[in-house]
Amino acid sequence: MTEPTKSRKGIYLLPNLLTTGALFAGFYAIVSANLERFEQAAVAVFIAMVLDGLDGRVARLTNTESSFGKEYDSLSDMVSFGLAPALVMFEWSLQHVIYEGWLLQKLGWLAAFFYTASAALRLARFNSRSADQDKRYFQGLPSPAAAGVMLGFVWACHDLKYTGADLWFFAFGLTLLSGGLMVSNFSYYSFKELDVRNKVPFIALLAIVGVFILASIDPPKLMFFVFLVYALSGLAIFIVRLFRKRSRSVNN
Repeated sequence: MTEPTKSRKGIYLLPNLLTTGALFAGFYAIVSANLERFEQAAVAVFIAMVLDGLDGRVARLTNTESSFGKEYDSLSDMVSFGLAPALVMFEWSLQHVIYEGWLLQKLGWLAAFFYTASAALRLARFNSRSADQDKRYFQGLPSPAAAGVMLGFVWACHDLKYTGADLWFFAFGLTLLSGGLMVSNFSYYSFKELDVRNKVPFIALLAIVGVFILASIDPPKLMFFVFLVYALSGLAIFIVRLFRKRSRSVNN
């Protein structure tokens, strides 16, 4: 009688390697911000976004999904898209939010903490409700998109030679807005229904080529614009649904 084979303990290398790369990119962004290398910090966070988008897809394609990988991915997201954007924004601009008075002097780092706490709450809510949610939409702005808004703004302003000290008011408002959208109930399209294996119209391929051309011409402004539009799309979806609900109630 053959003995039952014991399952080997361990972790899958490839998807967790990508997650580690995203974690390293987020950590590198924090270090770069402390050294006042804000352009490098922004690029590092965008690299973390790419790696974060790849690890889950690679795990599904190679059938290497695991509960360990999901937990590790969430912890990596917290560093790359929760801590890193807040600290980069603080080092670049929010530390200049200084007024007389003990409370107002703390507004800069309190805004950064609000963003970090919102990212943590957003990730916790997503993990606890992922099985029950509509796969077509996210509830609240995803943390990578919020990080894209924050770091896209820093990168674009740095490219335009603006300093964080001059734009602290806008940085303060954008930090609060990004954090608030993450914990909001606004719906954001997840793009999970897009099937890249199916045929697409020829014009779609031309549009993709156009995006690559624009990205190569002016990456900082394009990144900030794309993520800002996506962040505001949740409000647009809410308004459209509200009007549809009111029109149905009037017709009934």
